Amino acid sequence: MGQHSGIGVIDKTVAILQAVAEAPAALSDLVERTDIPRATAHRLAVALEVHRLLTRDADGRFVPGPRLGELAAHASDPLLEHAGEILSWVRDTAGESTQLYRRDGRERVCIAAAERATGLRTTVPLGARLPLTAGSGAQVLLAWESPETIATLLQNAEFTERTLGDVRRRGWAQSIGQREVGVASVSAPVFGANRRLVAAISVSGPIERLGRSPGQRFAPILTAAAQRLQAALS
Repeated sequence: MGQHSGIGVIDKTVAILQAVAEAPAALSDLVERTDIPRATAHRLAVALEVHRLLTRDADGRFVPGPRLGELAAHASDPLLEHAGEILSWVRDTAGESTQLYRRDGRERVCIAAAERATGLRTTVPLGARLPLTAGSGAQVLLAWESPETIATLLQNAEFTERTLGDVRRRGWAQSIGQREVGVASVSAPVFGANRRLVAAISVSGPIERLGRSPGQRFAPILTAAAQRLQAALS
């Protein structure tokens, strides 16, 4: 169940929230992912549902509830505090639109962006939710996940386990027309404490401008930016 505080009910509750954050979960999924007894998992999940920390999707599976977002809106976020300046540096250095993504269940969310001012560009609106099954940002956010999560999401992905292995080995990802026809992108991982992946930083633009091997050109810029973000977080 990850870290232990010594307060059993809190640890179990956090384990359930984490399990649901990984992917929608039926009760049997919660039991499998957390090793919490079925009756206890059911009791805690229903209690979290009452408090709107969990809700259910159309298939009756537990998913993150709206109150999590409401609470998060009041939290200090060091990543966002430092992201603006660094994303602007990437945009000005690379000459392309830049985004910062976080994983949210089966999706990635654009939590910050710096748009190219002129010329043809690929705008990703702040708050946009994109699938974790296509694009370089998705590859990065999935590459360091648990084997179970990877196996689940790869079933519908436009990339393979071998692709994710390459991402882990070289420390960046690229995609050519994978999420959207005519668009290329490059992404790098941003790690927090204990080498926990917290975000993916990306550049994106038309293939005719980024080329068919954009990683060779943009990966050094993105990995440098990721290191700056990591230093700020530490």
